[in-house]
Amino acid sequence: MSIYNKINAGFKLGTDEPITSGIEDVIYIFNQDDITLTYDIANPLIVTGLTAISTAKVYKFEGTNNSFGTTSKLAKTQVGPRYTEEIDFNIAGLSVDIKTQLMAMGYGRVCAIAVNNYKSSDSAVELFGAVNGLILTDAERNAADETLDGGYKLKLTNPDKLKEPYPPRAISIAPTSGSATYASTIAAIEALVAA
Repeated sequence: MSIYNKINAGFKLGTDEPITSGIEDVIYIFNQDDITLTYDIANPLIVTGLTAISTAKVYKFEGTNNSFGTTSKLAKTQVGPRYTEEIDFNIAGLSVDIKTQLMAMGYGRVCAIAVNNYKSSDSAVELFGAVNGLILTDAERNAADETLDGGYKLKLTNPDKLKEPYPPRAISIAPTSGSATYASTIAAIEALVAA
């Protein structure tokens, strides 16, 4: 029986650019139906374009002191490997607007973009929830929690029984002329951010 996919490359740890853990203290979130994704024809793991539908926007959440975290876990299923994707973050605030956003993330599906601290990779910027989206599964607030000053601890993850068919996608968007770079990718995302 033939294997559907076969490995075709190796890797080595480099001393010139050692891996760095964590993600930046910023995350970009958008409604799944608001942005059209364009994929590299030769590699479905690479998103080459984000196009807003009508006047849709990407929303930027900023934090401090490692307040964001991402996780991708392989899950073997009867139809092949699937991936559970999670994003943990904190909101140090309490308002009706924040509660409204939490409700929207709990009912609607969103996608999230994380920027890795490790920039020497073609996956410096990653998209979570590309196929099935993410929903808010945990929103915990302890008013006496001094670490968050009474804010919320949140978790976005895949809806029940809807794991992703691929690990988080790399985002690599080229400028109008030239090759894609880290800077051109961030610029393309920032151009969609709500003012």
